[in-house]
Amino acid sequence: MQVTALRRVSAGATLQTWAFDAVRGAQVQPLILRRAPGAHRDGPVLSLPAEAALIEAVRAQGVPVAQVVQVLQPAHGLGEGFVMTRIAGETLARKLQRDQAFAAVRPRLAAQLGAALGHIHRVPLAALPPLPVVSTAATLAFLQAEQDALARPSAVFAFALRWLHGHLPPDPAPALVHGDYRLGNVIVDPVQGLAGVLDWELAHVGDPYQDLAWPMVPAWRFGQIDRPLGGLSDLPPYMAAWCAASGLAFDPARLRWWRVAGSLRWGLMCAGMRAWYASGRDTSVERAMIARRSSESELDLLRLLDTEDPHA
Repeated sequence: MQVTALRRVSAGATLQTWAFDAVRGAQVQPLILRRAPGAHRDGPVLSLPAEAALIEAVRAQGVPVAQVVQVLQPAHGLGEGFVMTRIAGETLARKLQRDQAFAAVRPRLAAQLGAALGHIHRVPLAALPPLPVVSTAATLAFLQAEQDALARPSAVFAFALRWLHGHLPPDPAPALVHGDYRLGNVIVDPVQGLAGVLDWELAHVGDPYQDLAWPMVPAWRFGQIDRPLGGLSDLPPYMAAWCAASGLAFDPARLRWWRVAGSLRWGLMCAGMRAWYASGRDTSVERAMIARRSSESELDLLRLLDTEDPHA
């Protein structure tokens, strides 16, 4: 086998993604390598071998994902990682929202996203490898700890946390949760639409409404603020498709709780970038700009919490 067209397609500090072609005679197979060259990765994420096992498990259940073709071993000398097939398509949200090439699939993409997510949430837990179990209360405790750790705590974040504590929903029947389901983590084909779901490193067992609400966070609308589903569309096609595919009833109060939690989660992530910058860990202008975006989450939280209407 010969490796050709090797190129890096992400610039993560601890996780790398490389695209390449495997050439065997006249056959060319487009592949992706995900690897962590060091021994340590930040945050509560799955190991890459565990992520590979999960991808294969959900693929067996019909979820649209790439096929894992090789899990790296110590003898390979490349660190932790795996190789998977490369799905053709686009992941950049701005292109999916605006480019003429995707005009034909945009009207049906919201329903495709909802249906795929519903399919994920119906995967039997017994068919999956071991995963972390994260209760709603544990998520809230994590958000509280992140706020408490800020060098400059936010009054708006504190207000949102008080609301979340006061409206904490009971845990539903547990389901597979992707953990980062949004534009940027899906591949879209300009003809067929949704082609694959990427980046399962935050997957766990928990409340499926966490996934349902996450693509509604304004940060993922990339300027198309009047289109609440990732800057693509209104919510009804997405919600209807999710309900049909998941078999779950719609709970507006639970969705609202996770929308607030999602905006707070992103805001705390942005605010935490200030510590990265101040410590010298990353002094790029991009890092400082991300830190400033915490103010956007504050505005969104004030809007979400302006009424006690559970349908807001």
